[in-house]
Amino acid sequence: MSKNRQQIGGIKQGIGSLRFLLCVIFFGSLLVGQGNAQSLAGITSVRDDSYSTASAYEAIRLSHPESQIVSLTTAPEVAQEKDQIYATIAQRNLRTDVFYPRQKTAQKRTAIIFLHGGGWRSGSPAQHHPLAQRLALLGYICLTPEYRLSTEALFPAAVLDIKALIRWVRAHADQYHIDPNKIVIAGFSAGGELATFVGATAHITEFSGLPDASTNSMVNAIINIDGIVSFVHPESREGDDSKKLSAATLWLGYAKQDRPALWEAASPLKYAGINTPPTLFINSSVTRMHAGRDDYVRQLTQNHITTEVHTFPNAPHPFCLFEPWQTPTITLIDQFLRTIFK
Repeated sequence: MSKNRQQIGGIKQGIGSLRFLLCVIFFGSLLVGQGNAQSLAGITSVRDDSYSTASAYEAIRLSHPESQIVSLTTAPEVAQEKDQIYATIAQRNLRTDVFYPRQKTAQKRTAIIFLHGGGWRSGSPAQHHPLAQRLALLGYICLTPEYRLSTEALFPAAVLDIKALIRWVRAHADQYHIDPNKIVIAGFSAGGELATFVGATAHITEFSGLPDASTNSMVNAIINIDGIVSFVHPESREGDDSKKLSAATLWLGYAKQDRPALWEAASPLKYAGINTPPTLFINSSVTRMHAGRDDYVRQLTQNHITTEVHTFPNAPHPFCLFEPWQTPTITLIDQFLRTIFK
């Protein structure tokens, strides 16, 4: 699978183009006549490297001495293609790494797009390369993309980026031997929230990034690893700006009290219902990272949509980066996908 072929398939997006018109109109309607302009204070154009696997380990190693960093190892059974361009936005190339089994099969494979965490502001796709490689060893095609963080662009930029990636995956399904009816969006922490939002809004044109092709960015399952599903739920602690601007405030560009309608519109819970794909929640014991989850599950259950919740007792928030939790996390993902795709 040549890099040139991948780059030729890069989906072109231009800021201000017709593709973003509906999205701009939709969010403009939430902000009209409400005073202060959206704050661009968080857009520094400087990469925020504050959140990494190493920093996460330092934060938990004393309280969880059993934790061990999972490193990427050489697996000859797995091929890796790095830095594949999936979209171009105002001369900015967005890239993804792709992990896939070398062994050929007659049956097309399930694709998992895995979004990194870091408060919509930091983190790296490389943090999940070990997990992606291990999923590929189980027969999955796993993609770990970058997306625009709040140092570069505000919500809903990241949403539109990932929807462009889903369309790219669909366009390259034959090349990677992917079953277009088995595309999964997954993520950890902020990536889990983003994955759930992307999956739950696939049927909503305003969030498609295109004026007439929202179905192209539909997914068939959602995996949320310790990501909130509501910014405004009573369980949520997002938006505390008392000491410094919160990650959510920097991403949305407004404090919660200034634009409650925008904060609600940015919450996956608002869109949970009959059109939401089957969803798997894998959670730590940190309850604030589950904000809105139970109400989301209730919505899907009422609509007879498969939903599962698994919680690791006494596990820290970044558990999926470390053992002894990463192996059972992968097992839960595999079991869930085998169940819903049969």
